[in-house]
Amino acid sequence: MDSASGGEFLTFRLGDEEYGVDILKVQEIRGYDTVTRIPDAPAFIKGVINLRGTIVPVVDLRMKLSVGRVAYDAFTVMIILNLGRRIVGVVVDSVSDVIALKPDQVRPAPEIGTVIDTRHIIGIGTIDERMLILLDIERLMLSADMQLVGQAA
Repeated sequence: MDSASGGEFLTFRLGDEEYGVDILKVQEIRGYDTVTRIPDAPAFIKGVINLRGTIVPVVDLRMKLSVGRVAYDAFTVMIILNLGRRIVGVVVDSVSDVIALKPDQVRPAPEIGTVIDTRHIIGIGTIDERMLILLDIERLMLSADMQLVGQAA
């Protein structure tokens, strides 16, 4: 999906900001559960879970994107993503809703002034007074430091 197109996005919160990911990448939403820690994994990789026989790596997006202090509470959820041939879980503060954005509601990613690498941002979605940081979640998970999905084809 490019920045000129709209689409449907699952929205979620990390700290004070609201983010969105392409709904077509979302397999399911689960409550946060205990994960099995993997020795020597980066801190943002919480570990793995067994999801109906599939071992799924779990990434804490707040830690990965350096968005404030990490706290787990009753609202913390895990979004299970289907990224091509790989299933990945991401931990977020809470899930809001699914929003359909028209192309004219999506602005290009800013050049400076964000807390994350803009290569992982599709754009900024605007709906009424809300602003959503639209993540290219597949590109983020394919980044070299993640070591989750392997090299992009």
